[in-house]
Amino acid sequence: MEGKGEYLFPTGTKYVGDLKDGMFHGHGVLYFPNGGQFEADWVNGIAAGEGSGGQYTFQDGLRYAESRWEYCNGQDRRFYSEICRGIKPAGQTQLTNTEPYSEMPLGWYDCGDGLYNPENRVVYTYGMKFLRNADIDEHDWIVGTCRKQVTDEEQRL
Repeated sequence: MEGKGEYLFPTGTKYVGDLKDGMFHGHGVLYFPNGGQFEADWVNGIAAGEGSGGQYTFQDGLRYAESRWEYCNGQDRRFYSEICRGIKPAGQTQLTNTEPYSEMPLGWYDCGDGLYNPENRVVYTYGMKFLRNADIDEHDWIVGTCRKQVTDEEQRL
């Protein structure tokens, strides 16, 4: 493959951009099934240039910044949508960054880009399609920081 083109991965990720010898080469964008995208200049299949060579943008428009990352830190726990549109009035709690909120099975976690089942260590999209397997570090982070669906009795404790 040579020139401008598209490549669809079995995972649903799609590359749109320049190709050379069947590899990403030139300007191109990876579109992920969760709505995120990674735009970069590529050299022989590798994002090139300063830093990571590209820019990741989450499905809600938040752009990742390796330095000076200020989103969802210890001092400011607002969702990105709340930063953009403001916090809802008292009594209208926003449980996730995406609305409308989808129900979550008991014992699962909302990890921001989908729902996590700690029993099989799989992250699913909010539409319940496979997204990825979580490694031990991601599992520990999700269990330690993300919202868990509990019963009313567990919530009262």
